Amino acid sequence: MMQENLCVDIGNTLIKAGIFRGKNLIEKVVFESYDAFIFWAVKQSFANVIISNVKKEEAQLLDTFSLSNLLIFDYKLHLPIKNTYKTPETLGKDRLASVLGAMSIFPGKNCLIIDAGTCITYDIINSNAEYLGGAISPGLSMRFKALNQFTAKLPLLETGENFPVTGNDTNSSIRSGVQNGMIYEIEGMIENYKNLYPELTVILCGGDSSFFESKIKGTIFAFPDLVLIGLNHSLLYNAPK
Repeated sequence: MMQENLCVDIGNTLIKAGIFRGKNLIEKVVFESYDAFIFWAVKQSFANVIISNVKKEEAQLLDTFSLSNLLIFDYKLHLPIKNTYKTPETLGKDRLASVLGAMSIFPGKNCLIIDAGTCITYDIINSNAEYLGGAISPGLSMRFKALNQFTAKLPLLETGENFPVTGNDTNSSIRSGVQNGMIYEIEGMIENYKNLYPELTVILCGGDSSFFESKIKGTIFAFPDLVLIGLNHSLLYNAPK
């Protein structure tokens, strides 16, 4: 039976753990605290482990997993792409992992990866496996919070399904501006990149991807677990053969 590998994405709010057999994601477990993840992890056994960690509890991670089969994911890891980012040390690990995930699913393609989360990020990798960079913009929640925090009277709202172009009260006007504005931004970015790369594959991921998936014009591919897929691709590339 093929051995199982563990890929872990430790973010600012959630920890996502993906169990893979080869290239196949067979199970995903989500934890709301670091302690809950460690409690689960010490009971598991995996052939190889790769961890993307935006926090600082490295020592406990090293104690939890055998050093012989643990990889810490960052830009210094040997990766199957050419990274042309001028400051690779500042590149978000989730952005880098999502690019690798896109490349593993669509090899030899020009890919635009749109990660709709706390921020919305745009990343481009060309058909020669060259990562070129992208853009960072506030996400939905951040935009709603900004309107509330930086004005005297505007309420704090959450994403809603009713957002006409013309709002007829304050709430619908806010939702129109935030949600339609973000849709137009995404569609505009896609159009700009398609002018540069007529043969372009557009991939959507992130916590708000389900909201945008049916609202963006044109063909897009939604992969909510793209970061985990990218971590697994890196693990397979680096794990002992």
